[in-house]
Amino acid sequence: MTTPHRHEYFQIQINLGGDTVQHIGGAVRPFPRNALAFILPHRLHVIPHPEDGDFMLINFSQAFFLPQLHCDPLDLEDIPIEQAPELSPFRFQEQLDFILDEPTFDEVKTWLARMRELDAHRHFGAREQLKGYLFQLIGRVCECFAEPLQAFAAGNATRRGRKDALARVQDYIRQHLHEPSLNLTEAAAAAFLSPNYLTHLLRKETGKPFSQLVLDRRMRLARTLLLNSSHLIGVVAHRCGFTDEAYFSRCFRKAHGVTPRRFRKQSTAS
Repeated sequence: MTTPHRHEYFQIQINLGGDTVQHIGGAVRPFPRNALAFILPHRLHVIPHPEDGDFMLINFSQAFFLPQLHCDPLDLEDIPIEQAPELSPFRFQEQLDFILDEPTFDEVKTWLARMRELDAHRHFGAREQLKGYLFQLIGRVCECFAEPLQAFAAGNATRRGRKDALARVQDYIRQHLHEPSLNLTEAAAAAFLSPNYLTHLLRKETGKPFSQLVLDRRMRLARTLLLNSSHLIGVVAHRCGFTDEAYFSRCFRKAHGVTPRRFRKQSTAS
């Protein structure tokens, strides 16, 4: 797959051969042979696979991986590392490159081969063995990258990552505020986020849905234009992304208690 996508399950991609890159969130990171990528549910990502590449994907549900955690998948990045250390590589994939040395990668390949065998012959107990190998793999990566993983956890890198994502969204809104077609899906794509994740992020960080955030910014721009220009009300409405002057006036009055025309007169009089 060569287009950004998301899924509701966890995914680990293992590069067995064929250097490439991975796009995840707002980051673009190298993804050479011996690298592993850890992708949270609903995280927008893409790893282009070269034609001669050799990759293995492991997909698994939250219920399989973390049955003790009863939370929305979009809240997984807020789970303390002390509570679920196995989440560490997934939490900090945007900040780290999980590239293993040859001896360690040989270990991983041995486990992967055994997992393939178990998956092909799902006998009684295979599920538990598969889970055991999965945790061995994740635990080995956590051991190899313990210092940076713990440092990122202590430095609240997830919180900084959310702020960076929100800044990308707000920048897109500023640039496209005059466009009536401005919408959540396109803003999310521009910030390399899934629409679901962006909706969740905005509620968590601002307490507002996307539509309200856009409307607030349009009202702020409208006030600036009404106070600092002589544009007709219809022109102000158009520059704020409204195609209907009457609807613009209703929105403005609801936000400020007066019509745009009255607001301008009152401000000029004072």
